[in-house]
Amino acid sequence: MKLSARIPVTAALLALMLGTVTGCNKLKSRDQLNKGVQAFKNARYEEAVDHFQTAISLDPESEDAKLYLATAYSYQVVPNLDTPENLKLAQKALDGFNTVLAKDPNDLTALKQIASIDRNIKKFDQAKEYEKKVISIAPNDPEAYYTVGFVNWVLAYKNATTILAADGLTDAGDGNPKKSKGACQKLQAANTQLVNEGIQYLTKAVELNPTYDDAMSYLQLTYRRKADLECGDEAARKADMALVDQWIQKGMGARKANEEKKEKKNAGGVQM
Repeated sequence: MKLSARIPVTAALLALMLGTVTGCNKLKSRDQLNKGVQAFKNARYEEAVDHFQTAISLDPESEDAKLYLATAYSYQVVPNLDTPENLKLAQKALDGFNTVLAKDPNDLTALKQIASIDRNIKKFDQAKEYEKKVISIAPNDPEAYYTVGFVNWVLAYKNATTILAADGLTDAGDGNPKKSKGACQKLQAANTQLVNEGIQYLTKAVELNPTYDDAMSYLQLTYRRKADLECGDEAARKADMALVDQWIQKGMGARKANEEKKEKKNAGGVQM
């Protein structure tokens, strides 16, 4: 009976000890997380990674530490650099954000970060897929629409310069009316869907943010790509180029308004 009486007491003590250790580890994990955040803010990303990894080892349930760790990896990824080291960093970041999404598929930060990393390593189709997931969750996010349009322009521009070069031309940005009929047909096949979707998404970005000067800039660039597709239709080409001029002017106006707003904010100070 005495032995039996000791069993629950011992179990209770063990539970208390384990709870104390767990609580202590959580505090240590939070301290490591804070140190990692400070290192991250000072652009010491490798140091930040060490702190975040330690935080996770102390508290494997810390979702904040997992998100910060993946972010610290992502900030070390160099855009358009195809070295094994850079791609390895990108994969570590992607793995981290996918771990976050496994628990919360609607985590907007993770979705946006994955899209950004995919763009940086030139996985453009995957980048668009994740931006469209962002839009499905946050349909009023102008940046997501802008990014889809931007990616479409990148792909369309690459197609255009390649096809024009094979035709003996350098892109003039005016619809390239001197290109051959065959080159024009190739451009239509390669870029029609990209251009139409790009204009759709960039226009939506401007609707949501009427002073989105970056979106306006890529709208005028995308209309230049649309002008490439007007095979033999000079009136249509000129109409596209007129829209190019319009978006250039709108972009300049929006940029000026944004700069004035920024200057006013910086000079505002405290008002009584």
